[in-house]
Amino acid sequence: MGKLIVSLSPHAHGTDSVERNMYGVIIALVPALLVSFFYFGLGSVVVLSTSVAACVLLEWAITRYVLKEKRNTIMDGSAILTGLLLGFNLPSNLPIWIIVIGAVFAIGFAKMPFGGLGNNLFNPALVGRAALLVAFPAQMTTWPKAGQIGSYLDAETGATPLSVMKEAIKSGDASVLDQLPSSLDLFLGNHPDGVGAMGEICALALLLGFAFMLWRKIITWHIPVSIIGTVFVFAGLLHLADPSYADPFSVILTGGLMLGAIFMATDYVTSPMTPKGQIIYGVAIGFLTVVIRNWGAYPEGMSFAILIMNAFTPLINNYVKPKRFGEVAK
Repeated sequence: MGKLIVSLSPHAHGTDSVERNMYGVIIALVPALLVSFFYFGLGSVVVLSTSVAACVLLEWAITRYVLKEKRNTIMDGSAILTGLLLGFNLPSNLPIWIIVIGAVFAIGFAKMPFGGLGNNLFNPALVGRAALLVAFPAQMTTWPKAGQIGSYLDAETGATPLSVMKEAIKSGDASVLDQLPSSLDLFLGNHPDGVGAMGEICALALLLGFAFMLWRKIITWHIPVSIIGTVFVFAGLLHLADPSYADPFSVILTGGLMLGAIFMATDYVTSPMTPKGQIIYGVAIGFLTVVIRNWGAYPEGMSFAILIMNAFTPLINNYVKPKRFGEVAK
């Protein structure tokens, strides 16, 4: 049993900080950012730049003119990160005015009314995405094909792997799944047709970011691994029972699963604090994602699954909270 050591000052201070962690996550997103620029070109630049600028300006304006505070919160990196994650969840041909509305929901409805960073109940970027998906379903489910470097609003669109999977389930015809790219192509981002949101295209780029954050100890493995593991097992059982359900490798490599598991579900504020709570949280997200994808109205279920479990985070924290030092077990 370890000893509790109490010493007089001066004390050694840790190097961890909000800014360090926020910018660390931004650095981890650089591989996915470069891939999105490579595949979507102008569309990626416009959407991501607009999303980041809108989130940063809105947070500054609300802090200065609504809350009337002199402190500058935009330099902590959280608004930039929200803008990046919101942009990564959008099509590369989305009009600027719709992106700005998404930023308003992310910053103006999901973050600042609760007191800013550290107080929000739901992941701001996912609230922005969910609001746009409900308000503009046609624009939010029209996905440009990769490789149109100079195209933006006029980009040619195509069917995504998730929509192919959904069609196979509806028709009960497993041969529909032959349209899917191979698992290796999905892993590397080699999609011949529509791919979905910009942050979803390359699992390898997202895993590089995951490895970086683990190395820097920005996050732990519990949430991403429990989400991906649960989806793999659940999808594998469905595939064995009925071949019209996609194989588990294709399921975990398509859509926003990797992006959500690594960068969205691990948000400090909206996820449980203890390893046990994080595993419970991750398993529930993975289960809900498969349920919504297969039997819900939308082909993708990752965003909604995370938002649902954000609401349960306080209950999970209360359920798994450690006993106070010296407390007698009941």
